[in-house]
Amino acid sequence: MQQSLLLQHSVPISPCFMASSTLLLGLSFLLLFCSSFCSAATRHALVLPVKKDAATLQYVTRVYQRTPPVLLELVVDLGGRYLWVDCDAGYVSSTYRPARCRSAQCSLANSFSCGDCFAAPRPGCNNNTCGLDPENPFIRTSTIGELAGDVLSLASTDGSNPGPLATDPRFLFSCAPTFLLEGLAKGAKGMAGLGRNKVGVPSQLAAAFSIHRKFALCLSSSTSSDGVMFFGDGPYRFLGTLNLDASQSLSYTPLLINPVSTAGTYVQGEKSVEYFIDVKSIRINGKSVPLNKTLLSIDKDGVGGTKISTVTPYTALQTSVYRAVTNAFAAALAGVRRVPPVAPFGLCFDPSAIGSTRVGPAVPQIDLVLPSQNVYWRIFGANSMVQVTDKALCLGFVDGGAEPRTSIVIGGYQLEDNLLQFDLATSRLGFSSSLLFRQTTCANFNFTSSS
Repeated sequence: MQQSLLLQHSVPISPCFMASSTLLLGLSFLLLFCSSFCSAATRHALVLPVKKDAATLQYVTRVYQRTPPVLLELVVDLGGRYLWVDCDAGYVSSTYRPARCRSAQCSLANSFSCGDCFAAPRPGCNNNTCGLDPENPFIRTSTIGELAGDVLSLASTDGSNPGPLATDPRFLFSCAPTFLLEGLAKGAKGMAGLGRNKVGVPSQLAAAFSIHRKFALCLSSSTSSDGVMFFGDGPYRFLGTLNLDASQSLSYTPLLINPVSTAGTYVQGEKSVEYFIDVKSIRINGKSVPLNKTLLSIDKDGVGGTKISTVTPYTALQTSVYRAVTNAFAAALAGVRRVPPVAPFGLCFDPSAIGSTRVGPAVPQIDLVLPSQNVYWRIFGANSMVQVTDKALCLGFVDGGAEPRTSIVIGGYQLEDNLLQFDLATSRLGFSSSLLFRQTTCANFNFTSSS
């Protein structure tokens, strides 16, 4: 049976991969082997640094790939389906292996294309290979790229320090043409997709190293200090007055599955791999904001609801939700002088009239109220307010339009200095709220000391 391919963005086709669509039948399993995961019982997880790029506000991590190893910078895409890299510009590796049509790798990746490349063989251009659809969400562009495997290495950890490198010799990824790098942070050679599918980075690492199918993300608000990403279970320790294990201070809420893919290119019937949560209402200073509640649910067409994103810099709200939230926030700060808004924000205040607290500017708290009784994600001033100029302190939420695909997209700024744990096995999100309350930050993982 032929399945239709739904295209939402422009889809340029790389001249080095001309693929014909075919349906792969049956299920099979990819056996991933670990060649150097450390044997110490205390090494139960993996760790990567994550840095905020000042120019683009993207979050960038660093991994070793290939033989000989090359240190790659990759933009983190929480909802991305897989890791993709530029294979056109000097990809050299003795361990690169393209995935052949109808192989276990193609089945694992849910690849529905198979074809030949009409040029000299090289990484990204081989005959009888299956392909994927790497996507750059910043320029809203997808293309077709060869599925392949190669060596990938990252540090192990005991939760307190980085340890010896752990190596997966056959980590699956998609090649992409150089033009797909447009709009990415300077120096980035691709994107690391953390989506909840079998070839997303978290699932592959869990299978390769027999670690828990969970990962944790802690984005730094600083552009000069690294945040951190853990793969596997806690502890997740941060330096500070309390020497905090942040995994012990989480609230939990279920992760939802959107029944319709939110990717730029997808197969009919494919579910979204992004991370959705069930926000029931929004409160400002304890008072509920009047909203059209139907916008907070995901409908049968996959429209609506709330997702978490690292590629959206500031939380985007559907227009009626945005207006309700900004009106309620302005009313709660009625005594503070407003100043002309500074794009992309629509509500700004005189910063000299607002005090400071341990968790940022002294402004009303914003609560995203979740299904379980008394469970809410509280957003304090450090994550709600943006100092745009010395004369403008703005509410860091933006108007997402009247008819967005997703009604609330929680953006990167609202995630900073919060620890988020995504448990794929139980479909559960753990969240800490601001670590500033606990006298530490996401920049306080000890990357400098190795045990």
